[in-house]
Amino acid sequence: MSDSTVKLSEVVIRNPQVMSFPDLLQAIGKRGADGATMLEIDLKPDFPDTPRDWETKVEQAFTWGGK
Repeated sequence: MSDSTVKLSEVVIRNPQVMSFPDLLQAIGKRGADGATMLEIDLKPDFPDTPRDWETKVEQAFTWGGK
């Protein structure tokens, strides 16, 4: 894995303040905006408010920088 690739699990582990799915999207968006070019979705977020289409939302947040 290159330096420009980030794992979803890494985002979760490095952001213990994230307590909801929208918070996670912000953290993912920041990683994308900071220059990461690939996201490896290696887990399903375990938040009560995680929607059914969570993978699409995660990819969008990463691509668009959480906007």
